[in-house]
Amino acid sequence: MLKRQKTYLNHTIVLLLTLILSAGCKSKYEDLDLSSYQYRDTKDLVRFVYDASLRLTRDGAQGIEYFKNNRELFNLSDYYLYIYDMNGCNIYHAGMQHLEGKDLKNVTDKDGKKITQLVLNALEDKNNPHAWVHFSWWQPGKFYPVPKSSCHFKVTTPEGKELYIGGGCSYPHEEKEFVRIIVDSAAELIKEKGDKAIANISNSTSQYNYRDVRVFVFYPDGKIVISPVINNQLSQIKLLNCVDEVGHKPFVKALKTLETEDSVWVVFMAKNRYQRELIKKCLYLKKTTLSTNDIYVGAITDLPQPPY
Repeated sequence: MLKRQKTYLNHTIVLLLTLILSAGCKSKYEDLDLSSYQYRDTKDLVRFVYDASLRLTRDGAQGIEYFKNNRELFNLSDYYLYIYDMNGCNIYHAGMQHLEGKDLKNVTDKDGKKITQLVLNALEDKNNPHAWVHFSWWQPGKFYPVPKSSCHFKVTTPEGKELYIGGGCSYPHEEKEFVRIIVDSAAELIKEKGDKAIANISNSTSQYNYRDVRVFVFYPDGKIVISPVINNQLSQIKLLNCVDEVGHKPFVKALKTLETEDSVWVVFMAKNRYQRELIKKCLYLKKTTLSTNDIYVGAITDLPQPPY
């Protein structure tokens, strides 16, 4: 009997130790879903900003002092950290210390994009869980603006202050997820706001247009509401007749799938503008409604290339 009790006690101790160790080994990234990203650099940036957001949430003002006293840890060759209040005042900038304390809510990039407003919109967009924005900005120590993509997290500090923390990478990979975010957001806006949404989406300074990506909208018969090119009046594009570089009709293929699905990705072939060789592009289309009529919202991006 004593032996049996001893064995039971040993098993109990082992079980308790296992539970304690497994709880201690829980990853801090368990609630951070990175499955939609296809490039390692993108995932690393989100983790970088998320880690900093956890410190800011926990330590508040002391956390900001930590960032300021350890700038070299948060100003890396690939990306850097920054913190703003919800009115657009910069509190901390790892790469450009002279911006700290300045009101930057009306700052625009070289294309006229209001960066702070884009971030605030992104933080409230449920289609954009890591609050991505795309714009042009200066690399610290350089004299010309470069394309950037930045992710953000909203934080409430122990002192009760609402802030957002972010980080951006220069010359980012074009994730399919970036296109999914803006197309789904545009489709939802059209469903909610109707015709009033069209001007916003077609505005070149909105979140729906960045770098070579442009959200476009058309009816099932191919009639264009927002053109994939700047001036459709001159080009008169007939989307359903468009073929890629090997003769396939990506829009016809996509609309066939959208007879039974709400969204679709279609890969097609295009010429690389630098090497002039054929490369793969991705067309993403989302079905929504405009004044009770079916309508399609889409955008095109590069097909992700290895290494991821």
